[in-house]
Amino acid sequence: MLSLLAKGIAASGGQVKKNSLMAFALLLLGVGLLSARLLGFAESALAEVAHPDPASVGAPKKSSGPAGIVDSPFYKLKVTSIEGKSRDLGEYQGKVILVVNTASKCGFTIQYADLQKLHERFQDRGLVVLGFPSNDFANQEPGTNKKIQEFCRVKFGVSFPMFERGHVKGDEIQPLFKLLTEESGDDFKGDVGWNFEKFLIDRKGALRGRFGSFSNPQCQSIVGKIEELLAE
Repeated sequence: MLSLLAKGIAASGGQVKKNSLMAFALLLLGVGLLSARLLGFAESALAEVAHPDPASVGAPKKSSGPAGIVDSPFYKLKVTSIEGKSRDLGEYQGKVILVVNTASKCGFTIQYADLQKLHERFQDRGLVVLGFPSNDFANQEPGTNKKIQEFCRVKFGVSFPMFERGHVKGDEIQPLFKLLTEESGDDFKGDVGWNFEKFLIDRKGALRGRFGSFSNPQCQSIVGKIEELLAE
């Protein structure tokens, strides 16, 4: 009787031991599978760092503006309005811009009227004309900012933005005109030669056209280029 009981206990213990070994083996298998998955995730992450998506490499930087305009040094410049208020050219992001150096006593002063017409014709489509008076040529803009503003408004009905009188060439050149004449592409470099030169900037802040004093604001070369940039 005792011998039969002992054999039963022995048999039961063997089964328990066998079950324990099987459970341990399954545990090891689970740990191995988990390690393999973790290793796979790690390798994928390392591969993504070493070989990023080609579409993300060298992508142009965007400005912080709501329209996501490509960054441009033009938009980082500050200017002073003819009323004496500091303005950021970044205010004009997304617009086509025509920058003109002006004067009140020049043979080309009549172009104020044509600039105003251009402003009225295209402003709703995204064009803005910016006038920058200068006395750099033959003392043809001797007046104060207040007198210049009054002259432009009364004589030509100018309503586009005007800025304080300043230098467009020489040692005291304004940063804006330094950028346009010295730091732009080779096709556009060179000192401003006279009053009423025109610089055309696209919606991304890049200089895309430069026109001399004899190019009337209403001429086809200027109007055609404006329409081209507005359509981009």
